[in-house]
Amino acid sequence: MTLTPAPTTPGPARAVLVLEDGTRHVGRPYGAEGITLGEVVFSTGMSGYQETLTDPSYAGQIVLQTAPHIGNTGMNEEDPESRRIWVSGYIVRDPSRVVSNWRANSSLDDLLVRDGIVGIRGIDTRAVTRHIRAAGSMRGGIFSGADAERDPEEQLRLVTEAPEMSGRNLSAEVSVAETQVTPAAEGVARIGNLAVLDLGVKQATLDNLAARGFDVHVLPQTATIDDIRAVDPVAVFYSNGPGDPAASDGHVAVLREVLDEGLPFFGICFGNQLLGRALGLGTYKLPFGHRGINQPVLDKATGRVEITAHNHGFAVEAPLDGAFDSPNGYGRVEVSHVGLNDRVVEGLRALDIPAFSVQYHPEAAAGPHDANYLFDRFRDLVVATISEKDAQ
Repeated sequence: MTLTPAPTTPGPARAVLVLEDGTRHVGRPYGAEGITLGEVVFSTGMSGYQETLTDPSYAGQIVLQTAPHIGNTGMNEEDPESRRIWVSGYIVRDPSRVVSNWRANSSLDDLLVRDGIVGIRGIDTRAVTRHIRAAGSMRGGIFSGADAERDPEEQLRLVTEAPEMSGRNLSAEVSVAETQVTPAAEGVARIGNLAVLDLGVKQATLDNLAARGFDVHVLPQTATIDDIRAVDPVAVFYSNGPGDPAASDGHVAVLREVLDEGLPFFGICFGNQLLGRALGLGTYKLPFGHRGINQPVLDKATGRVEITAHNHGFAVEAPLDGAFDSPNGYGRVEVSHVGLNDRVVEGLRALDIPAFSVQYHPEAAAGPHDANYLFDRFRDLVVATISEKDAQ
């Protein structure tokens, strides 16, 4: 007996993924219907899709999940990393037909519809991933429902006219509009006020900082050095976020003023790239970036290999071995962490001022906790700096 596979796109309900090189993949609508454009990237996490979707760092990107089965645990009200879903579009192979988790309040596709996220399902996500691995991340568009029937040349034109990620400053789209405060956790010795520049911060990051005794003041990305001083901070933190660090000269200028004043600084992801630029280093766009919760990183200080969560398409240019002088006059600097897959800079440590950063996510709410110690390292740095000042 010969079985004929069912067509992947039965009936009129179609969706099409169009890449800027003309590659097309036909599937079915998932989430909202319509048109969405963005940079197509892939995430290798087998779990944690709710964290991925609500991570503001994914603004402007159409995210492809390499794990084939997505949505089985639904969505809940406890785990969002921000106030909404931020991805520009969503690509999955096999969405779950049922939700099976006691914490779920709704299904994934219901929230995609609620937030107007256009998605596509039922395509060969492995083929798309391999294509991006070879050709690099590129602009793309999902045309769903009636828009899937548009002329293919018109669809491709819309994709190629969309803005590229290089040169884009997206922090204004994801940052808070006014200062918000998360007090230090109960039962923890209070250290002082921490000024957090919100470039796309995740809730798990704020929770981890509060758990270390900081009263966390989340400032809009427009904050000036005077706004930071007004918080009377014991330290400053730059968050993760979307966009090209080369398009954030204003944030770099503020950070240089922070460093000039001797305030302890910790940055993650986008914050790592901005520290690099403040120190006088360059940044560049990776071919297809690091996204997922299974990236091996070497902590050069301990020799320990950490499995870490990543979401970045840009990286810092710096010598991997030995200390070097900051081109902008902040003393000696060293690369503290290195990615073991491709030798990308994954962390910086200033040796003569109290500042360090990492390119990945130590909060990793839905991933490994190997890097969570970095919040303790930051707390210890701040406490030591306060003690030194008190002793003078």
